[in-house]
Amino acid sequence: MITRLRHPVSTKANKVPASVSLGSGIWELKREEIALLKELGSGQFGVVQLGKWKGQYDVAVKMIKEGSMSEDEFFQEAQTMMKLSHPKLVKFYGVCSKKYPIYIVTEYITNGCLLTYLKSHGKELEPSQLLEMCYDVCEGMAFLESHQFIHRDLAARNCLVDSDLSVKVSDFGMTRYVLDDQYVSSVGTKFPVKWSAPEVFHYFKYSSKSDVWAF
Repeated sequence: MITRLRHPVSTKANKVPASVSLGSGIWELKREEIALLKELGSGQFGVVQLGKWKGQYDVAVKMIKEGSMSEDEFFQEAQTMMKLSHPKLVKFYGVCSKKYPIYIVTEYITNGCLLTYLKSHGKELEPSQLLEMCYDVCEGMAFLESHQFIHRDLAARNCLVDSDLSVKVSDFGMTRYVLDDQYVSSVGTKFPVKWSAPEVFHYFKYSSKSDVWAF
């Protein structure tokens, strides 16, 4: 069996939790300070709930669905978000990794995903407002490219609309850091069919250009 090497090989027998690489002293949040209020949505791999942090801050709390992915894969999204900070990207606050279920905590965006918002309010928006939304996404994606990240899952469902109608890119579970603007996924890896570029279908190759195709 052949698999992708994701971490350096160690000769030490003892194992450490995946959360150690997060720098838990900085990013570890106190679970007791987060109150879960209601479910905002769910997907194949996780559930997102509205939470209240420290009794005053609204946050979005993402939890892994049992058996849907490994803990290591779930933490990879958090590790990616730590490295990214931009007004047009959803802000990362931290994780709760000491107990299960594990939380990834981000800012709460009032109007939810762009796809749902456009279905319910799209006809009320002026062309200039729609164009501004597109520009917001471009800003966020340009920042990712400038820092050598490929999103790999850009879609309206993964963009969020704030109270001022600004749009932020979210969901970095498939995002990868690359040195040469190219990432080749393993054969059999799931990908969003409707938004994927031809080279993804034929060669499993992702780049900033395939992100443009998805846009």
